Amino acid sequence: QLQLVESGGGLVQPGGSLRLSCAASGFTLEYYAIAWFRQAPGKEREGVSCISASGGSTNYADSVKGRFTISRDNAKTTVLLQMNSLKPEDTAVYYCAAKVTRDIICSNRWSYDYWGQGTQVTVSS
Repeated sequence: QLQLVESGGGLVQPGGSLRLSCAASGFTLEYYAIAWFRQAPGKEREGVSCISASGGSTNYADSVKGRFTISRDNAKTTVLLQMNSLKPEDTAVYYCAAKVTRDIICSNRWSYDYWGQGTQVTVSS
């Protein structure tokens, strides 16, 4: 059974940082692009960032560029999302998702095959 498990969410003050982790079990990440999505109450799900299977290509939503960094360690089957300078509008449930592909790029517009259960991020003073 292929599973993705997110961790690292929590409550942080504006301007603070969190690091989210997406751990895979039951498979290696070698041939999977990984993306982070988020959904705030009453809002549509938003693609935040993605990283290609090789790790050589990344994409970010305009709203997080310069503040968030995605990285992957295929050997440890883990993808990280470092979130700095957090804002109240970053408050949401964050999900990681995986798509099997050998494409050298990634896109948050793809249809992803596997999803985690999500981790809550709350930015508030």
